[in-house]
Amino acid sequence: MGYKLAGFDVIGCNEIDPRMNKVYVANHHPRLNYLAPIQEFKLRKDLPAELYNLDILDGSPPCSSFSVAGNRDEDWGKEKKFREGQAMQVLDTLFFDFIDLAKELQPKIVIAENVKGLLIGEAISYVRRIYEEFDKAGYKVCHTLCNASLMGVPQRRERVFFTAIRKDLFDYIPQRCDLFESYPDIDLTFNEEPIIFADCYQPGVDDRPASKGKMSEYWQKRKPEDANFRDTITREWGQDKCFNNYYLKHDEVSPTLTSNSDVLYLFDEYRKPNQSEVCCISTFPQDYDFMTEPYYYICGMSVPPVMMAQVASRVYDQWLSKINK
Repeated sequence: MGYKLAGFDVIGCNEIDPRMNKVYVANHHPRLNYLAPIQEFKLRKDLPAELYNLDILDGSPPCSSFSVAGNRDEDWGKEKKFREGQAMQVLDTLFFDFIDLAKELQPKIVIAENVKGLLIGEAISYVRRIYEEFDKAGYKVCHTLCNASLMGVPQRRERVFFTAIRKDLFDYIPQRCDLFESYPDIDLTFNEEPIIFADCYQPGVDDRPASKGKMSEYWQKRKPEDANFRDTITREWGQDKCFNNYYLKHDEVSPTLTSNSDVLYLFDEYRKPNQSEVCCISTFPQDYDFMTEPYYYICGMSVPPVMMAQVASRVYDQWLSKINK
């Protein structure tokens, strides 16, 4: 959706999860659709010629292994059955499978998105390896941490975007240098006017009430200065928990929307955001067909389309337009 907003022609997709693929196909009708693990897809030698002439290859390798809300290094290198496709995978190596696909297809530009946690602590070693693997694949790469709330998205969502260009095209774009090497340069700084939750507030028939259990008890003790349930619980009960459960306040930008329906609660009403509000927070169309899948899961797992459109537009203006010219 983001690339389409930016004026690109999206010709196809590769997805491992049959449920997510079904929803994608129903909404976007891709000309080329590959339902398969990327570990298998990258080995195919029967792909159509148009996949070898891409302006941009884009991917978001599943990233829960690096999320600050997850187990992080406790899960690194472990094969687990994740919800994405219900397949046994080692998630922290999927990024390198994606780079292998780029090496095979050799698009002009590669864009990859991941969580902010990739830049924190020991995970930075993966960033170094990402740079090394892009270099072996024939690309020069840089990365930028972007905040969706500054990009026209009503959500405080921070994501890392890796932007890589094929080495034979490197001299046509802006560059930056350190003492030892030159890197691609791209301006992905944004300063859009923040969009607060009041602008997404749409109470109605699809309101989702919250449970009447412990969360209700916590919510009733909230104070205006509390950002999340953890603040309330620490003050009232002296316990350190529920740090991922945030209050949605009308005069503030929404916290990060996740795939978990129990993360956000309205501060002024004891309920969770409804479908209309979630679509607005994540910049999904109000008439998007989620079929039988939870809307909060799909929106929470996705790069907000407007965020992606901003990145894609900058890549076109600063890189692709110069290359094609």
